Amino acid sequence: MSRAGTIGVSLAAAAALFIAGCGDEESGGATSALPQGAESASVDPTDFTTSIDNPYWPMSPGSRWRYVETDSEGARQRIEVTVLDRTKRIADGVEARIVHDLVTAGGEPVEDTYDWYAQDAEGNVWYLGEDTKEFENGKVVSTAGSWEAGVDGAQPGIALPADPEPGLAYRQEYYAGEAEDNGEIVSIDEQAEVPAGHYSPVVMTKDTTPVEPKVLEFKFYAKGVGPVLELTASGGSDRAELVSFEPGN
Repeated sequence: MSRAGTIGVSLAAAAALFIAGCGDEESGGATSALPQGAESASVDPTDFTTSIDNPYWPMSPGSRWRYVETDSEGARQRIEVTVLDRTKRIADGVEARIVHDLVTAGGEPVEDTYDWYAQDAEGNVWYLGEDTKEFENGKVVSTAGSWEAGVDGAQPGIALPADPEPGLAYRQEYYAGEAEDNGEIVSIDEQAEVPAGHYSPVVMTKDTTPVEPKVLEFKFYAKGVGPVLELTASGGSDRAELVSFEPGN
């Protein structure tokens, strides 16, 4: 999410935190009952709500985040994420909140996605699938990456845990060969500065996927706001920064 703006944690520090986190796991750090890998998730639709109020990623209808993403060559894309006042019943029976994610470059669409989220009784935010389209010259060229929990073996995952704790690992999504992202909490007391402001403390996560084993991303979530910064540490050097945030109702 790069314009001016600095981050309180450098990539070197991020790497150090990652290594420290690995040590915690090996010595019996945070354990997780959250879904992992390709394992099946047994979900009870009555345990979920579309009223998402996780403090590190609240998704009330009307909430809008705007980001600027810059790659290693300086090319820029704009990202606008909006929580809609609409829901979708997922194949596994869960009613999910619809979030629209639009990526543009030079005013033209690059990717247009509808994501589906719900929150369980403990406050974990679940990711239940997406309907995504990629564009070239104004035309749809791919829908790869689209998936829905309960369809064709796809399994839901965790977008953000209710109680972030260093070393806590979880699956974010699972659709074999297409969407297999994993997350891990690295730290809960970092800080980040982006065009939208300075945030502290923020939760820092490490995201990986076996589909692209060389890719490593760090993401930062601020209380009352949600994602404020995303850094690609391996497999690229993209930086996405929050430019503005408008809370919903």
